[in-house]
Amino acid sequence: MCGMSGTTTPARGRTFFGQPFELSTPFAVELWERFSFYGMQGIVLIYMYYTLSQGGLGIDKGVASGIMGAYGGAVYLFTIIGAWIADRLLGADRTLFGSAIVVMLGHIALALIPGVAGVGVGLVLIALGSGGLKATATTIVGGLYSRDDPRRDAGFSLYYLGVNLGAFFGPLLTGLLQSSLGFHYGFGLAAVGMAAGLVQYAIRRRKLPESVRHVTNPVDRRRLPLIGVLVLVALAVIVVAVLTGLLNVDNLPTVVVAIVILATIGYFVVILSSGITAQERSRVFAFIPLFIGSAVFWSLYQQQFTVVTVYSDERLDRSLFGWEMPVSWVQSINPVFIIVLSGVFAAIWTKLGDRQPSTPTKFALGTGIMGVAFLLFLPFVGTGQNGTPLLALVGILLVFTIAELLLSPVGQSVATKLAPPKFQTQMVALFFLSVSLGTAVTGVLSQYYDPTDEAPYFAVLGLVAVAVGVVLLVLAKPVLKLMRGIR
Repeated sequence: MCGMSGTTTPARGRTFFGQPFELSTPFAVELWERFSFYGMQGIVLIYMYYTLSQGGLGIDKGVASGIMGAYGGAVYLFTIIGAWIADRLLGADRTLFGSAIVVMLGHIALALIPGVAGVGVGLVLIALGSGGLKATATTIVGGLYSRDDPRRDAGFSLYYLGVNLGAFFGPLLTGLLQSSLGFHYGFGLAAVGMAAGLVQYAIRRRKLPESVRHVTNPVDRRRLPLIGVLVLVALAVIVVAVLTGLLNVDNLPTVVVAIVILATIGYFVVILSSGITAQERSRVFAFIPLFIGSAVFWSLYQQQFTVVTVYSDERLDRSLFGWEMPVSWVQSINPVFIIVLSGVFAAIWTKLGDRQPSTPTKFALGTGIMGVAFLLFLPFVGTGQNGTPLLALVGILLVFTIAELLLSPVGQSVATKLAPPKFQTQMVALFFLSVSLGTAVTGVLSQYYDPTDEAPYFAVLGLVAVAVGVVLLVLAKPVLKLMRGIR
């Protein structure tokens, strides 16, 4: 049966794998957006540190990994801007559409502008656009369900399937083009994928519920000139910092971490002091330990695009029947498991209904299992150059996936459930700030990875994540109480 949404009533008799039929729209758009995003991300790190003779830029590996971490942190940091624009100026629908255009322009810049300039312009545009797209797409999915709809977590898991279909095919195809024709052809294919997503969204967007076009908390138009001045001042500060050397590639990851921490504190303060009810305030407080667990999880998980990429290039045996597969293909292993297991998890949560583990328990398990995944690298320490069996990394990434499915789609879902009504999109942005913090920390941590002495790196990070998971498990009941009836 089709349930009543808090903002819309899904068409009766017409569903999308048991979910509201309009879930198919963000499903398809995110499929293409992730195709382009992960297709680019699968090759951009090796593009930076490969030598000029290999078609790369010859940047130091540690610096390149730091740039990737800072870029990834910025993607999720910019969800603040996208969420603010959606809630205060344009609504989720128009913000998503405009952000997708900016992402496409970023991929075009990577494809057409040579050298470091292309990387700089391309990554900045993609980070800006992806930030706006991420928060709004999640809000649109959340708008299809009421807060107590038992299909909600299953719906987010199915939406996550679309994300990972794109994430699977993107690195495969861009990697093939990169290895056969060159990096810029791979970046060009990513631009084509994003254009396909834009076309699909343009066709289907009018079918979405009215609530996603509504500006939930419109800004006073008299304040727009002041906001414009503040934006210009911020841009001027960044330009001056770059020109004077205060902001450079060496300290960029640390600067992004500091900015995200300050933004997080500021965001929590703004929401908690904005005149929300006691029940809403309690739910926001409940989100704080979930935020911390999420940040720890992502600080390990996002190393797929830094440390695991370098590991795949230097430590992994990628030979298949006498043919060496592209490095970027490793990025498609995790999406395969997501595609297979997301439906399984969705079915489990749907079948269990109210008996499924609470959200705090899922967060605890996801964080702890992510730590276990890092510890699983230890048996393969010392296997030498390209000596780790491919099957071993496949198994480790399976554990990555189980941890991810326990936390990531559930985190997006709980953000929409715990959000005060006037902070719907911005609460989702707050969840993505935890991803931003974890990803930016990845950029800092990855610089300490040494393929010749990797045991301490994997052991320390793995044990810390396991410990955080145990603490979250102990705190699960108190946090659930603060959630005031939301599981």
